[in-house]
Amino acid sequence: MKIPSIETASQSEIKTFQEQKLQELLRYLKQHSPYYQRVFAKEEVVINNIQTLEDLSRLPVTTKDLLQEYNMDFLCVPKEEIIDFVTTSGTLGDPVTFALAEADLDRLAYNEAISFACSGVKKEDVLQLMTTIDRRFMAGMAYYLGARKLGAGIIRVGSGVPELQWDTIQKFRPSYLICVPSFLLKLIEYAETHQINLKESGVKAAICIGEPIREPNFEYNTLAKKITAAWNIELFSTYASTEMSTAFNECEVHQGGHHHPELIIVEVLDDDNQPVPVGDVGELTITTLGVKAMPLLRFKTGDMVQAYDAPCSCGRNTLRLGPVVGRKQQMIKYKGTTLYPPAMFNVMHHFETVETFVIEIDHNEIGTDEITLKIACDDASEAFQNEIKDHFRAKLRVTPNIVVEEAKVIDAIRFPKLSRKPRNIIDKRR
Repeated sequence: MKIPSIETASQSEIKTFQEQKLQELLRYLKQHSPYYQRVFAKEEVVINNIQTLEDLSRLPVTTKDLLQEYNMDFLCVPKEEIIDFVTTSGTLGDPVTFALAEADLDRLAYNEAISFACSGVKKEDVLQLMTTIDRRFMAGMAYYLGARKLGAGIIRVGSGVPELQWDTIQKFRPSYLICVPSFLLKLIEYAETHQINLKESGVKAAICIGEPIREPNFEYNTLAKKITAAWNIELFSTYASTEMSTAFNECEVHQGGHHHPELIIVEVLDDDNQPVPVGDVGELTITTLGVKAMPLLRFKTGDMVQAYDAPCSCGRNTLRLGPVVGRKQQMIKYKGTTLYPPAMFNVMHHFETVETFVIEIDHNEIGTDEITLKIACDDASEAFQNEIKDHFRAKLRVTPNIVVEEAKVIDAIRFPKLSRKPRNIIDKRR
């Protein structure tokens, strides 16, 4: 699949294109969206006055709380036009329902097809899908539709079960895996235990979802280094969410996830909802383009990111997003230090003897943030716990409380009933 022409256009051409799409969206929302009709009336928004991307700052933002409270008021089509219902994972609150019309499924397929192609997937490739496609989960459906749109093969194995995953790899010889990167460590462990030669697997790359594999400078983090030290495969980072119905995939240059300007408008905002300088950390805020059932205007995702606008050597001139620094609501203020959970995950991946872990954040008796690290490992000695604490102090300048539990106890916390993906961070402060 060729790179869409808008992605290789000049940045001024991309901006003009997006401004035209923004005006179309505003007219659509004013005509069809009960929620935005109320907002425009209350804020006395004259949509004809919103002509440029800079004018977006004159519009109010849409928050997750508003999306939860007025969920179905965002619907722009009659119920009989809805083809599919999905829900968010509820990482930062109650899940939100999203309805998709036929055009939205077509858009979703197009998004994933060009995102796969960005990461080097071709028609002759076969992808092994290691995430659920059921339980109202958009991601699995998007991957399946995108592979069909691209013309590539896809094997729907589902999550977990290393034995089944390896049986599928050996039978069907997929060239790409789509999975949570930490699960690759379990596949490596299973292969080593069962005398499976990783070099002969036929897998050349993995599209990694749900967990960071890169540092802010785009170098591999500890998790990715452990994977590639054992298994010589290429790792591609990707970022997406149900609310966006859009993905940001790395290309072969591995310098951030590429923006698809035909699908989404991107802002990176500070606490006052104003754009931060390019390269600074801010909250990713998106406006969806081409969504028919439930389009969003200036939706604050809660994810803290850095954006880069230098042209990429792959030929694309689009904005690129660096690794997600963390979620705004999970920011931790700990004795004068500000940090986000992904930095702690990276520290924990240093310890190979830790079988599984979960991080809990709570307020202590004086009202400041407290970090408790629950781990399952063979070595429960005080010396090993002190080694973990020392590593945290050296890397992050914080010292967590440590509690040793059985793996089944921690997994029960990480995988609550009906959960579609692991929860490695439990925030009890709210």
